[in-house]
Amino acid sequence: MSRASQDRAAGRLHGVAPVPFDQVVTDHGAAVLRVCRALVGPHEAADAWSETFLSAMRSYPDLPPGSNVRAWLLTIARRRSIDQLRARGRAPVPTADVPEVAAPGEGSTWADADAELLAAFGGLSERQRAAVVYRYLADLDYEQVGELLGSNATAARRSAADGIAALRATYRPGGAP
Repeated sequence: MSRASQDRAAGRLHGVAPVPFDQVVTDHGAAVLRVCRALVGPHEAADAWSETFLSAMRSYPDLPPGSNVRAWLLTIARRRSIDQLRARGRAPVPTADVPEVAAPGEGSTWADADAELLAAFGGLSERQRAAVVYRYLADLDYEQVGELLGSNATAARRSAADGIAALRATYRPGGAP
């Protein structure tokens, strides 16, 4: 019997039942989706979200008691998103028919503003982008962000601050000065 199995069995003996996985999805699904949207964009976010929870469901029984489930899920989401970005980079891109790009102007919509924000967001370094996503979209504290980035709270705070400063300098909704 593995150590994780023994720990789970011991927890059940003491009346501590693990949280059912469907409750984990309910509790943390929205945060995971926000992270996926920020990392891969709105069109591939659902796939990254699904892949995240499929991977999590396989390993959830072996998760040690007392683990930070939210941070664990967001780590999986980040890795699945990176996998999707790599796959997208390897996919062939047809170039025979280049679509016309509408010029932003008075008729711009929220979708245009989202595209502008995503373009500005794409200009951040990977570390800054991840720090901003984890801190402001997933609402993790800097200590947790530092753990996810493999650094400390101070470095996470600096990366998030630099990312926000870069966004403020480059993102101008609707071409505002």
